[in-house]
Amino acid sequence: MMNSLDRGQRVRQRMAERGVDALLLSVGSDLPWLTGYRAMPLERLTMLVFPANGEPTLVVPALEAPRVDPHAGAVSFAIRPWTETEDPVAIAASLVRETAGQSLAIDDRCWATFVLGLQSELPDANWNNATSITAELRMAKDATEMQRLRDASAANDTVAIALQNGEIPLIGRTEAEVSVEIAARIVAAGHEVHNFSIVGAGPNGASPHHDASNRVIGRDELIVFDFGGTMHGYCSDMTRMVFTGETVPPDIADAYAVLKASQQAGVDAGVVGFECQQVDRAARQIINDAGYGEYFIHRTGHGIGLDAHEDPYMVEGNDRPIAAGYAFSVEPGIYLPGKWGMRLEDLVIAHEAGPENLNSAPRDIACVPV
Repeated sequence: MMNSLDRGQRVRQRMAERGVDALLLSVGSDLPWLTGYRAMPLERLTMLVFPANGEPTLVVPALEAPRVDPHAGAVSFAIRPWTETEDPVAIAASLVRETAGQSLAIDDRCWATFVLGLQSELPDANWNNATSITAELRMAKDATEMQRLRDASAANDTVAIALQNGEIPLIGRTEAEVSVEIAARIVAAGHEVHNFSIVGAGPNGASPHHDASNRVIGRDELIVFDFGGTMHGYCSDMTRMVFTGETVPPDIADAYAVLKASQQAGVDAGVVGFECQQVDRAARQIINDAGYGEYFIHRTGHGIGLDAHEDPYMVEGNDRPIAAGYAFSVEPGIYLPGKWGMRLEDLVIAHEAGPENLNSAPRDIACVPV
């Protein structure tokens, strides 16, 4: 696991290994991971020019400069504020010409207009994706990052438990109204930001990323609740199921027993040294064997940290070995179009001693008929 204090050193080591002369970071999470500063996604360019040798410089709109602490992150940097009459792309390009060579790696979240502008300013440069430098380093969370993920997950659990205990009214309310209340509770639980709150009732649950709608929730409906936020920069994410009736119908109960076993198998497969795709295989095999394979329509999991979705991905074809400190979701699902959907999701951190499940809210379908 990487200590945050040596991130800059490790980044430069990786740059040397790949022959990269400068790293250019903009609105993505690589920037706060390295500097402690998250740029607002504006039409005004913010960009860290991080040369293989020499002092990094953050090109930032002058009106944003007061928000920047150049010593808050893993590396310190100079600040180059730019005014409304200056060309920030030209400024960034001039810094590259002054401090770096022709091999550049740029943030994959940087807006295309800025990438195209830089390519015009630096026509002889060779361009690479910055994730080739940062992704592998970001995957293995350090002790501080792991604790922040635990804290965010614990806060999210309180929202799930309130939902399961019937503290959030469902019947007679729209999905959208319930989603808004969940969002407010996520923030009240300690998150700075609500990221999403999926509420998919009845047949809407068969759409994994259903947008909460004006459909009114009725009695005897199965509902998918998938929600999370950001707390101290790190994300939470979980999925739980609720049934608005006294007793879960046998067909749903039987399918959910399969899903629950699948999810546990995926968690158990999150072992250091196992390939990421083995998590997907372990979860998928149980669903396949029960005859629901065609209704499991997405990967089993995704990495999580500063972004809700980041490397590594738990999907067939990803043969990367799981390393200590990897944090990821395990979230198999079964979706029957026109009828219902179900998903169960926890966050996991891999350790040498075994996988750590960050979520503790009950995993059975909660019956809340009130």
